[in-house]
Amino acid sequence: MDSNIEQPEKPVISKGIDGFFKDIYNIFSFIARIFAEAFKRPIEVREVIRQCFQVGYKSLALITMTGFITGLVFTKQSRPSLSEFGATSWLPSLIAIAVIRALAPLVTALICAGKVGSGIGAELASMRVTEQIDAMEVSAINPFKFLVVTRVMATTISIPILVAYTGLVGLLGSFLDIHLNEQTSFISFFQEAFKNIYFLDFITTGIKAVVFGFTIGVVSCYQGYHATQGTQGVGKAANISVVISMFLIFLEEVFIVQIANSIR
Repeated sequence: MDSNIEQPEKPVISKGIDGFFKDIYNIFSFIARIFAEAFKRPIEVREVIRQCFQVGYKSLALITMTGFITGLVFTKQSRPSLSEFGATSWLPSLIAIAVIRALAPLVTALICAGKVGSGIGAELASMRVTEQIDAMEVSAINPFKFLVVTRVMATTISIPILVAYTGLVGLLGSFLDIHLNEQTSFISFFQEAFKNIYFLDFITTGIKAVVFGFTIGVVSCYQGYHATQGTQGVGKAANISVVISMFLIFLEEVFIVQIANSIR
């Protein structure tokens, strides 16, 4: 039999399916390696703190402005509907439920996906294409632990803190509008706001924040760490990091809300 007979090429659909499952395998291997490296010594505490500063403190101004405006605008939009039924006294409770259960974690995660996710993706991609990561491996430094694990830990730690801060700032924006229109006092506003907020709401929001932070860190690091195509790959990694992170955040939001509602 002639050994030079060409083997038939795989169909395009078959190649696409093979590539999809290969990507899934690589992603789960990447996540498993993060957990494995996170508990190995030495723990890069200083680098984790530095990354928390980059993720948290440097996002504070944007988070403050966005959270305050979100609470203020949502209150203004809700008032006319409640006024028709003479129920403007429900505004603090309505805003608190919306902000704490949904808006604070979702708005914070989307902002961080755009700002932090793109930054991490571009930074690691730049290091990959300029062979800085390869140089770290040669010099006996574990680049995965130093670059990837620290950034994933930083996003997982910092974003829940930012979510709590966004919720507080959003409620302050709502209070300002309600105080100017109904002359509600600060204490009365927060008493009414938290009347219908339960322990499950805080637990659900905390879980969302941790999951969103972990997702942003993993997606951004994965895209940056495996970047190719030279300098063109840097922009591609940054862009894909944002798009995939936002897509997964919305899916996780639906999934967690569905579970919370079934428990409630």
